[in-house]
Amino acid sequence: MGKIVTVCNQKGGVGKTTTTINLAAFLASAGKQTLIIDMDPQGNATSGMGVNKDAVKESLYDLMLGRAKLNKVIKNIHLPNLFILPSNIDLTGLEVELVGAIAREYKLKKVLEEAREKYDYIVIDTPPSLGLLTINALTACDMVLVPLQCEYYALEGLSKLLNTLDLVRNNLNPSIEIAGIVLTMADFRTKLTSEVIAEIRNHFPEKVFSCVVPRNVKLSEAPGFGKPVLLYDKDSAGALKYKELTDEFLRRDNNVTHLNKDNYDNLIPEKNDNAPDPRD
Repeated sequence: MGKIVTVCNQKGGVGKTTTTINLAAFLASAGKQTLIIDMDPQGNATSGMGVNKDAVKESLYDLMLGRAKLNKVIKNIHLPNLFILPSNIDLTGLEVELVGAIAREYKLKKVLEEAREKYDYIVIDTPPSLGLLTINALTACDMVLVPLQCEYYALEGLSKLLNTLDLVRNNLNPSIEIAGIVLTMADFRTKLTSEVIAEIRNHFPEKVFSCVVPRNVKLSEAPGFGKPVLLYDKDSAGALKYKELTDEFLRRDNNVTHLNKDNYDNLIPEKNDNAPDPRD
């Protein structure tokens, strides 16, 4: 049975979508059947993986309302074992439509019961809030991955998230765990970055990943081309760090698979400059 990982932080701009996309891509490159769930109405994970969110006829919204079948909504993207369950702005109406629904916090969990049997990892990208969509993602998952920007207010936001996780654990999902805290957007030219990293590691010595993801131009550019950084520039600093992060994630998950160059080079399609943009 596959494991469900929710990438969560109620602060925006901390690297949730970037982490979701690139962790999933590297998991797939390591031979894992991997599914991305775009739980954010902005649909950034959807467009960032090359799917035109405005042209999607059936999405996570339809699936959670029982209007679509799982196998009709999921799309294969880029790699043979990498898939996405897309979303778009329609998802904003879900909280209103579910306001009187019975067990509304468990809607996503029920939807993913079938998917657990097919995928090794299901990675959920969440919106920058702690509303019903995020609560559904936390109720459905086995573990939470927390991207944390290396800035002054990081610890303050993290404490709020940990309080929410305690509430979810006590009331909705007693088995939820923190897979780890991923330090993102590090700028080692500043003293503040090093101070924040030291402070977070001091507070959570066993939960912080040793890999620190730096600010990187290629990581920022890749979504504009509808690709994970693995397929946009596999030798960039951003790609190498997310490869390192995925390797560490698999080790923490007691998985013996380790990433090396051969794992993913053979899965990358030959570059075709004349290929159509998948978002068109």
